[in-house]
Parts: sequence; C-alpha cells; structure tokens
Amino acid sequence: MPLRIGLFGGTFDPPHVGHIAAAVNVRHALLLDRVLMMVASDPYQKSTTRSITPADARLAMTRAACDGVPGLEVSDAEIVRGGQSYTFDTVCDIRASSPDVEVFVIVGGDTAARVETWHRWRELAEMVDFVVIARNDDELTLPSSIKWTRVDTPIIECSSTDLRRRLREGDDTTHLLPRTVLGVIHARHLYEDDSSRQQVTAGTAK
Repeated sequence: MPLRIGLFGGTFDPPHVGHIAAAVNVRHALLLDRVLMMVASDPYQKSTTRSITPADARLAMTRAACDGVPGLEVSDAEIVRGGQSYTFDTVCDIRASSPDVEVFVIVGGDTAARVETWHRWRELAEMVDFVVIARNDDELTLPSSIKWTRVDTPIIECSSTDLRRRLREGDDTTHLLPRTVLGVIHARHLYEDDSSRQQVTAGTAK
C-alpha cells in the first residue's frame, strides 16, 4: 500500500492547539500514515502587511508543539530550499523521493476559497487530494476540477493573530498554546515587542 501523507503548511506564528487538533483529526479521519507540518520560509502574502517571526523560531515552536504527538512530523523543507516556496514544488519534491506516495494537502476553509490564486494550482490538483478543515456550519466551494474532502473539526476559538496580541499584552494563553511552545516563546523572548520579530522581504507563496 502506498504511504498516505498529509501536507499541512503554515506560518505557525505561533502554532496553537487549533493547528494540532486539526492535524490529528484529519490524520484519523482519512487514515493517513503521517501529517507533515510544513513551516513556511517566508509567507509573502503576510510579510507585506506585518512583521513575521524568524523562520528558525517558528520551526522551533512547531517542533515543540508536535513533540510526542503520534503521526505528526515537522518539516523544514521549504526553509532549507529557500527563496520563494510553492506547495507545487514541495509536493513535487515529496513525490520525487517517494513516487508511490499519496499526498493530501490540508487547508482551512478560507485558504480553500483562494486556491485558484496558487502557483500552478491546476497541475497541483492533478497530483493531490485537497482536505478542507471546516466547521459544521461552513459552506465550502472549490473549483470542480479539484478532488477534495471535507473534514469537520471541533470548534476551537483560537487564532495566531489573537495569540500574538495576548502574548504582547501579557494575557493568559495556557489554554491555547502547548506548554512546550510557551517554553520556546519565553526562552527566545518572542512576541514581547516588535524587536523580537523581523520584516521579511523574500516571498513564499502557496
């Protein structure tokens, strides 16, 4: 049987319980062998509007978040590759190393709505199945040429944007961030002020 791999890409700035719950739920729902948590090198669509925590710090937080969670594997492939990163290129690399692998690209509902803006999305759609993380009341529409599966996940009111604000203001985040992630944040003095972050200039696209 070919390996069934989920590809869950993101900025993870910071990674939170919602990310982990979604990855675990998708893995079990689709019987995936593992889910690759792919840390974006430079998310260009975000870096033009706000400062982004350096990639090495986001990678360390994501590794901490996934530590000990069965079936979740953190990947730095886009960071190592450097330059502009595209999901199409990442999938090509995965399939080159494992030709028989089945790849499932995991996205949220808001990202799914923008899939037609992705680099070489039609060719990507021929190589993968998309998995859309949704809530029970979400209405989802994707291009008819895309193979996709909806996976409903528990409602966790959590966003990285809100967490960054909470951390800057010193609010309690222990119910939204794994303790291991908080350890990295405190050790590296992340999110204390703008000096702990950097404006990135090279682009990463999906």
